[in-house]
Amino acid sequence: MPQFFFSYPMHGRDENMRIDKYLKVSRLIKRRTIANEACDRGSISVNGRPVKASYDVKENDIIEIKLGERVTKVKVLSIAEHVLKNDASSLYEIL
Repeated sequence: MPQFFFSYPMHGRDENMRIDKYLKVSRLIKRRTIANEACDRGSISVNGRPVKASYDVKENDIIEIKLGERVTKVKVLSIAEHVLKNDASSLYEIL
């Protein structure tokens, strides 16, 4: 019988996460599909460059979100797969 080994992130932290998922988990954007569409429109930039939804977010990245007239700029402090609603803002710092 084959054996399967699973690797889980240590300390509950992930090293890589797509930006569309990060925006949803951090609750900067309500739905992942909206985050994905914003990336397609060029409304999401990281470190001054527009990115696709598949971009892997890293700690200390500066994300700029342009939705309508509103521009939000945040610094990524940590990356986590699951976060409670009240703790979501601990993943980033508003600049």
